[in-house]
Amino acid sequence: MVKLTLFSQITSLIPRHIFSDIVKKYNGDKYSKGIDSWTHLISMVFCHLGQLSSVRDISNGLRSITGNIVHLGCTQAPSKSSISYINGRRPSKLFEEFYYALAAHFRSQVRFAKPALRQIRRKVYLLDASVISLSLSLYDWAKFRTRKGAVKLHLLLDYEGCLPAFADLTRGSVADITAARGMSLPSGSILVFDMGYYDFSWWNKLDSMNTWFVTRSKDNLDYELVEDFDVSGERDRNVLQDSNIRLTGVKSQHDYPRLLRRVRYWDEVNKNELVFITNNRSWTATTVARIYKERWHIESFFKLIKQNLRIKSFVGTSENAVQIQIWTALITILLLTFLKAKAKYQWHMSNLVSFVRLNLFVKINLWEWLNQPFIRPRKEDAVQLKLFSG
Repeated sequence: MVKLTLFSQITSLIPRHIFSDIVKKYNGDKYSKGIDSWTHLISMVFCHLGQLSSVRDISNGLRSITGNIVHLGCTQAPSKSSISYINGRRPSKLFEEFYYALAAHFRSQVRFAKPALRQIRRKVYLLDASVISLSLSLYDWAKFRTRKGAVKLHLLLDYEGCLPAFADLTRGSVADITAARGMSLPSGSILVFDMGYYDFSWWNKLDSMNTWFVTRSKDNLDYELVEDFDVSGERDRNVLQDSNIRLTGVKSQHDYPRLLRRVRYWDEVNKNELVFITNNRSWTATTVARIYKERWHIESFFKLIKQNLRIKSFVGTSENAVQIQIWTALITILLLTFLKAKAKYQWHMSNLVSFVRLNLFVKINLWEWLNQPFIRPRKEDAVQLKLFSG
């Protein structure tokens, strides 16, 4: 008989020794008010998995499990005032650094697969940002427009596992490219981004780092045709044109003096023409189109965390509390992705989140449940059902 709840078994996967080292580094328990950093982490993971909307819900939910709180590694359930206090004062950097440490820990235990593009050996990264609207009257530090508040979540998604390799939370007015300039990319990787990242000096920097990139071409891009390649031999008849181009604007030519490749491609599904820009000249034109097509995974990631975790509304109003809630959301999705990768059953992530939420405090074996979430009817039961249905 299993004596631990599903929630206890999931949180037991978190390497507490790694977390403790980071807590010591940031002196995270200095303002604990009786609630240590571990209890804080468990409380916020519970907030996301349970989709709870307030500190009262977090406190009441953990207090309701009475003796089972010990199985979570906590000595006591936090009060709502304690959660509010530590959300405002415990350094959010603690949870940020732990996310990266936990990601490295899980990647050493399981190999996260690429959804596609398996023939490409280089690391592929997807870059994008998403605005999270806030009430300016409650979040006065997050001024975005005259009467609107917002923060912007910038993500660099590792295509293997579709998990953030880098994340940054800024004010909503910060341009996408501004955050991108501060990101460090491994040399020899592939970066996919949309038209919000047009900065030719940054492109030149990517080129010098031996980083290949793929993006969409703007309609008003100033360029001259240098060389047009014959596409009649392409197996993919949707390839319309494949060319080398040179930027012609005075500033753009100065910022990016090298040649670029321009690929025109017919999107059969949406019945429109797409034009891609890349600095790679060895891929087929079809490969360029396929790489950009995979960018939808980062849009799906934003949709996933916004719909299934608690990041569109916050349990604290300070900037530090918002940062903590975002980072603990990423820690939670990392835990769920690890479970999904290890499970024998082919889970869809949104279903896994829902099923975990429904069974948080049920005492069942985690791995048996993950591998076989539905109980199959016994043969005799199936025979009886068949008899009665006749």
